[in-house]
Amino acid sequence: MDHSRAPVLEALDHYHQEGRLPFTPPGHKQARGADPEVRRILGEAVFASDVLAVSGLDDRRASHGVLKEAEALMADAVRADHTFFSTCGSSLSVKAAMLAVAGPHEKLLVGRDAHKSVVSGLILSGLRPVWVEPCIDEERHLAHPPSPAAYERAFAEHPDARGALVTSPTPYGSCADLAALAEICHRRGRPLLVDEAWGAHLPFSDRLPAWAMDAGADVCVTSIHKMGSGLEQGSVFHLQGDLIDPAVLKSRADLLGTTSPSVLIYAGLDGWRRQMMLRGSGLLSHALGLAETVRARIAEIPGLRVDGRAEYVDSGLAADVDPLPVVIDLAELGVSGYDAADWLHRHHRLNAHLADHRRISTQLTHADDESTTAALLEALRELAAHAGDLRPPEPVVVPSAAGLRTEQTCLPRDAYFGEVEDVPLDRAVGRVAAEMLTPYPPGIPVALPGERLNRSVLEYLDTGIRAGMYLPDAADPRLRTVRVLAERPAPGSSPES
Repeated sequence: MDHSRAPVLEALDHYHQEGRLPFTPPGHKQARGADPEVRRILGEAVFASDVLAVSGLDDRRASHGVLKEAEALMADAVRADHTFFSTCGSSLSVKAAMLAVAGPHEKLLVGRDAHKSVVSGLILSGLRPVWVEPCIDEERHLAHPPSPAAYERAFAEHPDARGALVTSPTPYGSCADLAALAEICHRRGRPLLVDEAWGAHLPFSDRLPAWAMDAGADVCVTSIHKMGSGLEQGSVFHLQGDLIDPAVLKSRADLLGTTSPSVLIYAGLDGWRRQMMLRGSGLLSHALGLAETVRARIAEIPGLRVDGRAEYVDSGLAADVDPLPVVIDLAELGVSGYDAADWLHRHHRLNAHLADHRRISTQLTHADDESTTAALLEALRELAAHAGDLRPPEPVVVPSAAGLRTEQTCLPRDAYFGEVEDVPLDRAVGRVAAEMLTPYPPGIPVALPGERLNRSVLEYLDTGIRAGMYLPDAADPRLRTVRVLAERPAPGSSPES
């Protein structure tokens, strides 16, 4: 296929050259109706390219096949059979994939380190999750993708499971053994779904971890805006093999998606594919060299340690690691990741990707160069030099792997939509959660609807919030109260008994 083409971008260019006059949404009519201050800040080009996909970019029957051709080019670029664009982020794409595999009350094996979007999919669908435990680094308090052996055991205990879902890479760059997982699934005639939101770049360099389609996965969900050049909310999901009907997958996406997709986002997806096919190898080679240099320079800064292959792979926790998320351990520096991220933002206008009780992640992509990494290194040296000025870190009581695990008492959907009440934190032990409790980023729920809350989990969240953890999806983000399933009196008892 001709990867110098970009059908969406070409159609937009044609739209502009023809000077079409829309009597359709969007109501700003090519910026003419937009507020002048909005036009000044966003720029005229944003509005000029904000057109309808149908009866705008294409005709009312989509007979020019603009989107279809762009998706076919993307599928060819990443060696998939089918590709579907989404303008609602990978949060939608992963839900569509789940719904294409299993229906209400059917089982799906899911790594317990899944993103909150997966849990949202469980709530909406009524699927019954069979949780597969991640590999936990007890020393560093960090989760890595579950092992193939863990999925093998889960299938042995639940042979009626309709498929399996794994997150790889994790937001920390840790990768699963996808080829082994695909073999385990396919031996049983079941599909493997991969939430590869952080892996848009993987197909375009043989120096990076294995790409899900190459490893044999059936569906792979990728956020182009995370590690690629797409706009926010730009996502694609890829399909191969015959275990999932492409018409079913598309139907599930249509069920959840918007009927007013953003052509701006489509254009970003289309342009990213062309960029990677024409120049991706060189761009990523430069990025990887830059990451290697940055990692070496950070390791020279007193008090800073950089996580990498030795910490993740050689220790037997992960199958591989992506070197572009530069994860910095601050334990020796004596500051928390929360305080370090705030200090960098305040003093150097530098935004870290994520922060936890002892780490920050400073994500590199093909867009970085010597000027951006020089600024990063200078900021980190300043952080180390001023560590004594930061408050001593609030202690975060991080549970063991056993302490993190809670009993799933009912379907997430049943708990979420059940009769609920808000109880004080000190009365929540033993109660069944009716909400997600998710430190963000990276957005992996510590507790989710239907799980019986234990003291370890609640103490972790409570001390984490005091230290700077952000818990946006809780009914009370300060966790003074927790939303739980209401307890009903036993049959025959009176309220006074």
